[in-house]
Amino acid sequence: MRLSEVREAAAALLDAYRSGTPIPPLSTTYPGATIADAYRIQQEQVRSWTEAGDQVRGHKIGLVSAAIQRQMGVHEPDYGHLTASMFHPEHQPIPARGFIQPRIEPEIAFVLGAPLRGPGVTVNDASRSVQYLLPALEIVDSRIQDWKISIVDTIADNASSGAAILGSTPIDPADVDLRSANCALIRNGMVTETGTGTAVLGTPFNALAWLANAIGALGVSLEPGQVVLSGSITRAITIAPGDSITADFPGIGRVTAVLAEEDPS
Repeated sequence: MRLSEVREAAAALLDAYRSGTPIPPLSTTYPGATIADAYRIQQEQVRSWTEAGDQVRGHKIGLVSAAIQRQMGVHEPDYGHLTASMFHPEHQPIPARGFIQPRIEPEIAFVLGAPLRGPGVTVNDASRSVQYLLPALEIVDSRIQDWKISIVDTIADNASSGAAILGSTPIDPADVDLRSANCALIRNGMVTETGTGTAVLGTPFNALAWLANAIGALGVSLEPGQVVLSGSITRAITIAPGDSITADFPGIGRVTAVLAEEDPS
């Protein structure tokens, strides 16, 4: 894609955030767009957000399950950026008007205590870089109409990021085996999905190592204090205003997100 097209696509996505109106798939509007182009579009939006005063606080990893990779026709995950404005306190109502077509996923969040610089990062390197982990929920959203997304569309749309909600009790990663960690996703008191950490590339630490190497190839490092959402342990579920969703990780903790009721005015 030409630089002018990259900026045009980024502007369309940014306008969808502001207006709440989704756009047609970019893969249709720009049929020649590549994965590399999609990351350029993503970065244009990040540049716009940071220039407006937001700050990059970490990354999220998507497409971690083999089934989703087959569906998208890719052989590796993707990533997006997490900015300060995307984080919300648990149990506190999150304004629904900030989303277009939200879904939610349970994840393990890593908070880094040491820098992680690829390429060449191993799983052991990744695990040693983590200061603590937290149970997390990620609200994913799409600025693309009806979630009709290809790999190009989701990457360009910041990996379909929406919001991050972190638990409040830090856990030493040495105290748990994330491969066998169980999770139940509970909506309004009813269990809707279950899964284990093996759904995330075998273990969430594999996802963290992948991310460090992927952005390391671009000269970017993961830094102490940054948060990494390692990928969904279950299928995403659709949520609506008024819903209360809890991710319950036995032995790790629970985290609850509440999507605020719509303002009748």
